[in-house]
Amino acid sequence: MAAIVLFGGCGLLPSDFPADPDGTLDRVRTEGVVRAGASPRPGWVEVATGDPTGREPELVEAFAEDLGAEVEWTVAGEEELVRLFEAGEIDLAVGGFTDTNAWVDKVGLTRPYVSTHVLMVPMGENAWQSRLERWLDDNGGG
Repeated sequence: MAAIVLFGGCGLLPSDFPADPDGTLDRVRTEGVVRAGASPRPGWVEVATGDPTGREPELVEAFAEDLGAEVEWTVAGEEELVRLFEAGEIDLAVGGFTDTNAWVDKVGLTRPYVSTHVLMVPMGENAWQSRLERWLDDNGGG
């Protein structure tokens, strides 16, 4: 009750948290598209022809399906994926990234879903990251 009074005085409700300043989760649900980036990494992300395959692309496809969305893939190196995050052009990225990723000051990282492996997400899109992490907790571990 105290939380409702506290947040209500600010015009906010507890259901407003976590929030996405750029509306990633709402956009994905409305448009039905997850814009995913993939950086090739043997054992995690394979890129030959067509859409990426492997453990992490399968996770992304299943997560998108859970949201009622399709995946649009962009294959690029890590530096280009970070640029795409900064431009607001992708929603998440896979590439066998670990929690000691060099891009931590430019992108958000999920908590590790297996060992030290994480997915990249847009910095500050907390509702999106929270939804993805809850899904990974239930579906991506081990």
